[in-house]
Amino acid sequence: MCILFIAVNEHKDFPLIVAANRDEFFQRPTSQSDFWFENTDILAGRDLQAGGTWMGINKNGRFSALTNVRDPHKIDPNANTRGELVTNFINGQQSNQAYLNQLVDSKDNYNGYNLLFGDWHDLWVYNNHQDKVEKLGNGVFGLSNADLNSPWPKINKGVNNLREYCQLDHPIDEDILFALLRDDTQAEDDILPKTGVPIEWERRLSSIFIKSEEYGTRSSTLLKIDTQNRLSWQERTFDNKGNVFATKNYQFSMK
Repeated sequence: MCILFIAVNEHKDFPLIVAANRDEFFQRPTSQSDFWFENTDILAGRDLQAGGTWMGINKNGRFSALTNVRDPHKIDPNANTRGELVTNFINGQQSNQAYLNQLVDSKDNYNGYNLLFGDWHDLWVYNNHQDKVEKLGNGVFGLSNADLNSPWPKINKGVNNLREYCQLDHPIDEDILFALLRDDTQAEDDILPKTGVPIEWERRLSSIFIKSEEYGTRSSTLLKIDTQNRLSWQERTFDNKGNVFATKNYQFSMK
């Protein structure tokens, strides 16, 4: 998962809204979101290459999502797969503090990541590169491949758009939120972040929705939880031309 926009208590009907894109190489085998056969309380996609997932929730409202920290000079090819961090949380019963303690103890076993985790109404973000945790209060947040709310152009754009949308007094229109995630406008060179990758990649990665033959946005997911603890999960999956070829829709009331 490469970009998340999170609205906490910003919309009158939905105390939590998460709009997320997963960016990955298209050749990496993946299964779309579904309830897992070995634990039907878990709803998530699956990375079929290394195991684990990039975003998931269980029926008790334990939620987690992952973004990589972009630092090409600190890549360990033998590091543990980061997708297990999401799986371990949504499949477990630890408190946020207990799981944070595990993350701190194991932080050097993984390449750079941000992990969003917690009960849906009490979310934390841990960054293992900086060994830093932040609790999400009310507001709109953007999480990509640096810090929480790093002032990258695509983060600023998505946060502002989601905040403005939540302030409108009307029911949620999922097509508008999916359009927010489908924005493929690249930033101008003079405001690109400098993350250590070639300029061509900085340009390509500067949009919310990434399109290229070999790497790009594989799926967009909307997670909404209303004031009655009812969850809606909608996913659109894309090919390397940016065309939708599969959709998933789930609704359930949390335990």
